[in-house]
Amino acid sequence: MNVRKPMTGKEYLNSLQDDREIWLNGQRVKDIANHPAFRNSARSIARLYDALHDPKYHDVLTTATDTGGGSYTHRFFKVSNTAEELLASREAIASWARLTYGWMGRTPDYKGSFLGTLGGNPGFYTPYENNALRWYQEAQERVLFINHALINPPVDRHKPVHDVSDVFINVEKETDAGIIVSGAKMVATGTAITNCNFVAHNGTLPIQKEEFALAFFAAHDTPGVKMICRSSYELNAAVTGSPFDNPLSSRLDENDAVLIFDKALIPWENVLVYRDIEKANDFFPRSGFVNLFLFHGCTRLAVKLDFIAGLLLKVIESTGTNEYRGVKANVGEMIAWRNLFWAISTAMAKDPAPGPNGTVLPNVEHGTAYRVFSTIAWTRIHEIIENVTGGGLIVQPSSSEDFKNPDLRPYLERFYRGSNGVNSLEKVKLNKLLWDAVGSEFGGRHRLYERNYTGNYEDIRIHALMEAMNNGSADAFKGMVEQCMSDYDLDGWTDSTWINPYDVSFVIR
Repeated sequence: MNVRKPMTGKEYLNSLQDDREIWLNGQRVKDIANHPAFRNSARSIARLYDALHDPKYHDVLTTATDTGGGSYTHRFFKVSNTAEELLASREAIASWARLTYGWMGRTPDYKGSFLGTLGGNPGFYTPYENNALRWYQEAQERVLFINHALINPPVDRHKPVHDVSDVFINVEKETDAGIIVSGAKMVATGTAITNCNFVAHNGTLPIQKEEFALAFFAAHDTPGVKMICRSSYELNAAVTGSPFDNPLSSRLDENDAVLIFDKALIPWENVLVYRDIEKANDFFPRSGFVNLFLFHGCTRLAVKLDFIAGLLLKVIESTGTNEYRGVKANVGEMIAWRNLFWAISTAMAKDPAPGPNGTVLPNVEHGTAYRVFSTIAWTRIHEIIENVTGGGLIVQPSSSEDFKNPDLRPYLERFYRGSNGVNSLEKVKLNKLLWDAVGSEFGGRHRLYERNYTGNYEDIRIHALMEAMNNGSADAFKGMVEQCMSDYDLDGWTDSTWINPYDVSFVIR
């Protein structure tokens, strides 16, 4: 039997060499794996794939497949049946996230949060459940890197979805081979360096017409599929600086794109939902995806906070402010935010919700806490860093070349030196890393990304309310209040536990 193993880093890079239509700076990108706008980000992903085969990471990252293929896969690509398996998946997510220092949110295991539901809940996709199981097997055995795009572009959002058919995804006609689809989705984060696209609906406005009720996979090289990318921070970093100057943006930029379908043929075997309005509208909460994507996102953010806390600790040591009371208080708050998200991630795994067919899912009630507070945390962490570092992040040498100039180097050694034994080169290196994290265009994108990662600012709060109403928590909350109010009436206490104030109350007497 030919055992199919996860891709290696080299195989992953080779998989990008297809006829995909990627547009950047007015030109079509022909060689994604080697183009300076994408090549180092692609190699950061390749590093993850190589880790699957590295004995150092193998045990924590992988588990046996359940597809009958006799191989292994990343733990988060396989459905979990116990809390222990969920916790092991969490450790696999964290281990991969540490290889990108928490800065890449759309790594292959992010979409594993959806792909695992195809095996755990194939019945949701009836009459296309066989398609779901086939994609579950393929994705699990090869650990495919699949992008997703769920959100409609910000065009005519005051109108019903079907009134914007020139922009929003819809089926133009059916053929024996499949459905002909046109329209666009966003934000296709990292799509240029993935293996395939997944498209479904998630939005405030529900779908009302069948031709818009869709969920499907689309190969990148499908004729009519196009991706229009935003500016590449990786390319900008390569042109204007060096890895020393841009250590994050030069290798961890997940380029965001608008995904366009122009009369693209989607074969029937790649369709999961079609003309089922209820399923299309309920895909996000009912498929199990929301439970799992919140679990992944919370864990990835916790790793990112480990990194940013460590970086700020080193920066304040280099400036000699690490003993200031106010600085200690600010950094302590940052670490408390870090502790919060690790605690939520652990609780989601150890207190799981029952899933279909004997599976378990991360606790979505706990996940709503991450979903809301993560939008606040990263903004607050920016504020903490700005308070603690002041103008220190701005007044850095323009580039690594300054240190290579023998006339300039003595001044840098003297006026940019650090405290606590930190020399000028180390201090500037730390500050440039922190600036790339929070002050550069890459850092600005991450500030926006973390604020919107889990969904619309209002919707995520409404979903927390709806979850409490649906699972009975809201009734329990109100029941506690009703119990309290039943303890007394106009005549005093109704429960003999307490003594009425008839003997001392001036008002009653």
